[in-house]
Order: sequence, then structure tokens, then C-alpha cells
Amino acid sequence: MTRFPLPVRLLLVNQFAVNTGFYLLIPYLAGHLGDLGMSAAAIGVVLGVRTLSQQGLFPLGGAVADRVGPRAAILAGCGLRAVGFGLFAVGESLGVVLAASALSGLAGALFNPAVRAYLALEAGEARTEAFARFAVHAQAGALVGPVLGSVLLLWDFRASAAVAAGIFAVLTAAQAVVLPARPPARRGGSVRGDWRECLADRRFVAFTCALSGMFALQNQLYLLLPIQARSATGWAGVVAVLFVVSAVVTVPLQVPVTRRLTDRDRGPVIATGLAVAGAGFAVPAVWSGLVPVLVATLALAVGVLVAQPFVHDLVSSFGPPSLAGTRFGVFSLGSGVAAALGNAAIGWVSGFDDRIASLLCVAIGLACAGGVVRLHRRGALTPPRPEATR
Repeated sequence: MTRFPLPVRLLLVNQFAVNTGFYLLIPYLAGHLGDLGMSAAAIGVVLGVRTLSQQGLFPLGGAVADRVGPRAAILAGCGLRAVGFGLFAVGESLGVVLAASALSGLAGALFNPAVRAYLALEAGEARTEAFARFAVHAQAGALVGPVLGSVLLLWDFRASAAVAAGIFAVLTAAQAVVLPARPPARRGGSVRGDWRECLADRRFVAFTCALSGMFALQNQLYLLLPIQARSATGWAGVVAVLFVVSAVVTVPLQVPVTRRLTDRDRGPVIATGLAVAGAGFAVPAVWSGLVPVLVATLALAVGVLVAQPFVHDLVSSFGPPSLAGTRFGVFSLGSGVAAALGNAAIGWVSGFDDRIASLLCVAIGLACAGGVVRLHRRGALTPPRPEATR
């Protein structure tokens, strides 16, 4: 990490802590709300409010990062999440819990696009490797968080929520002291005009649509693969094994694989990752049991680690740097909508036959890989050169 500037190093550590705090609390939130006596419908509303307030406001968060500077957006997001998670620790009424959920989602909408935009700007020509290391820290935090949360649950859910809030409070203070301020990248015009400029870029919109499949497939680590694993073993705890497999693959391999592929054209690399991620689902579509599910999980992890750093690299390269936050926000919104629609379709199909649902995942991966190849052949994914990123 020492080869990167201080802001990049801090943002990498920040992402580890963000995911640790998030996964320390969120996987156990539904159970806590049930313990408070809330109905399944009320729990669904609380969880839906968090998702909607985050995914729906990503373009706004990205625009804020461009117009007030990414540092301010990151600080505001981390501070709001500390407040939101703190409310989870003390609130028992539906109103307080809904407010906590909305604040937590708004926080993610503010700092997620801002962190990626700041990382792309600070890393310069090394941004692909920076995004690879970003993925490693995120994955490590996603593995540590649930484990720490399960230990804290031995005391009480409120202990988990208080620790999670404390993590975000410390992050806010540390970044306020250490993270250098960047001047606003965007001046003049309007936020709506910024959104229109992004949506008017047909290459960017086509790329966002083609990459929607990657996020739909990633979400199957939370939906289809756990269903198949529990069906094969009859053990609910097997779901943790899937996350361990994903982390064990991503953490040691992400940076070496990205370095090996850095000099290749972005389009074929991303298409290969999508194809691998989708093709892995063919195994549980043909064979039953836990091993085929683990093979699909492994292929999904490999496909995502191949494609994801180059995806973020290209998102930051479309258009002027002054709209980097807005582009990441719009891209994240498109990804979230695709993931929601993909989950709805795959979940509905799995209710009839989970093997057919696996084949649908194969089709999504291959179709999106084909879309990326077509964009590459048309010259829409010209890789950024070092001269253009300095």
C-alpha cells in the first residue's frame, strides 16, 4: 500500500472498516426486529427503506461529491451512518427504526460514489490496482464483520449496533483529520444538467446496461446459492461457508490477477469475468449437492475479481473527471435496479425449479459478456492511457 498516496491508503482502510461495521449489524437486523415484536411486513418495510434510500439516492450522492468535494460527502456519509446505527442501538419503536434505516441508507448514498471518485482521482494511472486493493479490503471487511457481529450477539444486538456506530464515528473523526480536502470538481450548471450529461453518453449508458448482469449475479450469493446450499445439506449455517469460499479466493488473488491483466484490453477482460461468473451456475443446474454449489460460488468469485477493478476503471474514464462522482452514482443506481429485478426474476423461477434459475444465471452472464464484447468491437471501451489519467 505504501506506493499509493496517503489519501488512497486511508480510503482502503476506510473501506475495510466500513464493511466490517456494516456486516457486523445488517445481517442480524431482521432477527432483532423480530425480537422487538415487529411483524414480517414491518421488517420488510424497514429493510426496504434502507435499500431504497441508498440505491435510489446514489445519483444525488455522486452529484454532491462533485459539487462540494468528495471529502465532505465521505465525512457526511460516515457521520450519518454513525447516527443511524446508534439509533438502532437505542430505538425500539417502528418510527425510530425507520429513521435509523433511512439515515443509514442515505449515508451509503453519500459516501459510496464519493469514495470511488476520490480513489480514481488520487490513484491516477495506478487506479486499476487501487480498485483491486479496494475490493480486497471490502471483501475482508465483509468476512470479519459477520464474525464479530456473531460474537457481540452473545451479549446483545444493541452491543453490535453500538460497536458499529462507534466504528463509523471513529472513521468520521480520522478522515476529518487526515483526509486532504479536494476542491469541488464541478462548478456552474445544475445537478439535473449533470445527470442529463451522463445519460446522454450512449457509451456509458450501454456499458452500465451490459454490466448490470454482474451485479445481478453477485446478488445470488445472498439468494439462489444459499437456497441451493441449504437444500443440499439441510443446515442453515452452510451459508457462511459460501462467504468464506468467496473471501478465500478474492483476498489473495485479487491484486495478482489484476496486475497480470492490466495491460490487456478492458473489454475482453471484463467479458471473460462475466462469462466465468455466469458459466459456473451451469454446474448446479446439471448436478445436485453441495459441491456443485461451491463450484458456482468459486466461479462467481473468480469472475467478479477478474472484471470488477476494470469496470470501476472504465466508469471513471467516461467523460470529464469533474463528473466522476455523478457517473459512479448513476452507475450504482443502474446496478441496484438490475440487481433488484434480477433477484425478483431468479427468485420467482427458483420457486418452481432452482435448476432453471441456475440456467437463467448462466444466460445472464453470457448475454452481458456478449454485450461487452460488442461494445469493445465498436470501440466504445477504449482503455484509458496513463497520459489521460494523470
